[in-house]
Amino acid sequence: MGRGRLRIYLGSAPGVGKTYAMLAEGGRRAGRGTDVVVGFVETHGRPRTAALLEGLEIVPRAALTYRGAAFTEMDTDAVIARRPQVALIDELAHTNVPGSRDTKRWQDIERILDAGIDVVSNVNIQHLESVNDVVEQITGVPQRETVPDEVVRRADQVELVDMTPEALRRRMAHGNIYPPERIDAALGNYFRAGNLIALRELALLWLADKVDDQLDRYRADHGIAGTWEARERVVVALTGGPEGDTLIRRAARVAARTKGADLLAVHVARSDGLADVGPAHLTRQRALVESLGGSYHQVVGSNVPDALLDFAAGVNATQLVLGASRRGKTAQLFSPGVGVATTARSGSIDVHLVTHEEIGQGRRWRARRAAALPAVRRCAGFALAAAGLPLLTVLLAHMRVQVPLASDILLFQAAVVGVALVGGLLPALFAAVGGSLLLNYYFTPPIGRFIVERPQSLLQLLVFVVVGVTVSVVVDVTARRGREAARARADAEVLSTLAGDILRGEHGAATARGHPYGALGSILERLRETFALTTVTLLERDPDAPLTPDTLRDPHCWEVVASTGGDPCTSPDAGETDILVEDGALSLVLRGRTMPASDRRVLEAFAAQAAVALHHQRLADKARQVRPLEAADELRTALLTVVSRDLRALLSSARAALDGLRGPDAAPGGARHDELVATAAGSLARLDHLVADLLDMSRLRSGSLGVFPRRVAAGEAVSRAVPGGSADRDAVELQIAEGLPEIVADPALLDRALANLIANAVRFNPPGGPVLVTASALGDRVEVRVVDRGPAIRPADRPFPPLRRLGARDDETGVDLALARGLAEAMGGSLTPEETPGGGLTMVLTLPARRPPSGPRTPPGTPSATPSTEAPAAAGEDTPESDLADPLIIDRVAAWRDRISHGKDRPVPPESPPEGRHRPD
Repeated sequence: MGRGRLRIYLGSAPGVGKTYAMLAEGGRRAGRGTDVVVGFVETHGRPRTAALLEGLEIVPRAALTYRGAAFTEMDTDAVIARRPQVALIDELAHTNVPGSRDTKRWQDIERILDAGIDVVSNVNIQHLESVNDVVEQITGVPQRETVPDEVVRRADQVELVDMTPEALRRRMAHGNIYPPERIDAALGNYFRAGNLIALRELALLWLADKVDDQLDRYRADHGIAGTWEARERVVVALTGGPEGDTLIRRAARVAARTKGADLLAVHVARSDGLADVGPAHLTRQRALVESLGGSYHQVVGSNVPDALLDFAAGVNATQLVLGASRRGKTAQLFSPGVGVATTARSGSIDVHLVTHEEIGQGRRWRARRAAALPAVRRCAGFALAAAGLPLLTVLLAHMRVQVPLASDILLFQAAVVGVALVGGLLPALFAAVGGSLLLNYYFTPPIGRFIVERPQSLLQLLVFVVVGVTVSVVVDVTARRGREAARARADAEVLSTLAGDILRGEHGAATARGHPYGALGSILERLRETFALTTVTLLERDPDAPLTPDTLRDPHCWEVVASTGGDPCTSPDAGETDILVEDGALSLVLRGRTMPASDRRVLEAFAAQAAVALHHQRLADKARQVRPLEAADELRTALLTVVSRDLRALLSSARAALDGLRGPDAAPGGARHDELVATAAGSLARLDHLVADLLDMSRLRSGSLGVFPRRVAAGEAVSRAVPGGSADRDAVELQIAEGLPEIVADPALLDRALANLIANAVRFNPPGGPVLVTASALGDRVEVRVVDRGPAIRPADRPFPPLRRLGARDDETGVDLALARGLAEAMGGSLTPEETPGGGLTMVLTLPARRPPSGPRTPPGTPSATPSTEAPAAAGEDTPESDLADPLIIDRVAAWRDRISHGKDRPVPPESPPEGRHRPD
């Protein structure tokens, strides 16, 4: 049996009607006699969606238990055993409850498809892995349930369920998506018109890409080589010359004329690997293409026009942008050039030949061609020709009778070849011309005169010269190619080593190894070692200083960015070699020896890589500077979420209770009256506690929360933090070790942190077991552990508040845990989450301990005439107490804060809960 077919309904946002469309499709197929079952559908309480389930067979769900709670999931085995023709399965990106056979629902669907059953499912665009970060950036809401794009791309059919943002917001306002209490918050947050427009565009673009892939497969399967202009694609050809910037910008303007057009840049490298291109130009042009939203490609081919057209046809390009030929008019007489040849064979692809400033200038950007052979061999070739040809002439002159003219010519030809092998082109040309003259004077009648009587003798001499020149050129080209190949191999080894270091992260780890300039310094050090230089310096030019010969000599116009080796070079003229990068904004200066022109390409590659490393380093520095601002922005977003959810719910509850007090059945003294008053008071108390948490979180982030450390008995603080009600005390079990040392903390902040930890644990701990609170000494610190059996902290929330538990409701934001951690850190301690053995969460509060002195100790809160030692709040080291504050002042300030927290004229109860306590800034 073959694999089943998958059909997916793709939506831009919740509520567009994906489940409705899926069930409607199932109903239509069932009406045509197809065996259809519902594997899993979540109607979310929407009556119109639930109505479509009538008449469809529903496979019972599987019941699962996780940490004492009951859950239901799709019974995949039951669906496979039922063997329907079509299975309707909702929520493709859903994450199964731990303990299920598969982690994700799409994996369940894969098993059903492998069983030969067709599946109809649905998913929203925000759940696709490739756009997950983009959706979070747009909406501010992270999506933790994702599905790989490849799963959706492999689907046999993907249908977009589309709806305009206005229609979707009307559907939301009418209560067709969320219950009434969530409508206002949804319309003001996720379902804002701008969010919906952006999500709709993402869905359309993603589906357009899939349709484009389908079109490419269709053309490939049917052998269609012509261009189908279904989508505008502009390809710009780059040679590595300076005119590439002009071509790229021109192509970008052409692509911008059509909405959604693609920009692709391509460079054709010669198949022999010996093409001499400017790597610095290509590196900069690649960055320019990517900054304009295009993509860079490199192909290999021996024929540039054919390679360009093959690439353009492969990507279904509609337009091709080329630069006019840089060659002079004389060169164009022998060859029309790449542009003309490409245009003649372009077919349906439009070709744009763009003029530029480099027309007719030749390839000035190339390095001067080096000689094929070294000077020693060239000199040896000239010496061999000067000595060997006369000796050969003398020898053949004595054998003139025995050796005919044809044999003389062949022997002279062999001598020319020998000279070419030894000395290359110029000595061989000298030997060919000299040999022809010697043959004419000594061996061609009339002998002794530079005259040729017989036509065949003239032809023989001409052939001799032509063959000699040809052999000389061939030998010279072969030697040149061999030398270029050796140079290219050496360059490739150097560049591959540099690229390998980057890929392995050696340059990125340079900072960790203590290199003063990080990755940039590591690149410069690699360059210095490779070419045995004494100093390598990267300079940056003052933006206000023009690039002139005087500027190159003026150290005041340049700033040392990074240097390795000896004393840094202060200007480009201070070294033997300098490489200008980014139009002269940067200069790589080398000192130690003069670099040959043949090494220019590798030096330009190093310079370009150094410039990239510099920009990357500066971007990383800016990112580190912006990170605190991003953290503060994330916190503000979290706080706004709290305000929009929790505060609304608490205010609604209090308002409903107060409105109920106006009713006739709420007479004072009655049970109904007391119940409503208790409800309003409880809601307002929770509101007061939440507002206090939010204010303290804001003060912590802004650094304006005052911390007054003093000696605190750890056991008393833990006992005082347990809620005062008998039911609450029964839900908490205390285990406080004997002989605990005093800790250094702010009593009010410590009470608040402990109260938040214990209250959070009690709220999430499953019934049947108490929350365990332990306090013990560990070295120079005291650890308070709050252990429960509830859900753990979400891993993504551990490094940054607010901390939310797994399975928490939307209104359980975790600000209480985030505030507790912030308070702990403000007092010089820490708060870390750990997994409870057997399941659950353990919050570990660590604070610095103060070991009692060996002599008599003054009780806490009593003025002392002599200074004692205690650790400051920010560290665990012993410091004179006078460095913190005068003990009398500390105790008086603490007493004043307690009076403010509990009421000016009311005594402070020893075990009053810390909720609602306010501290001055």
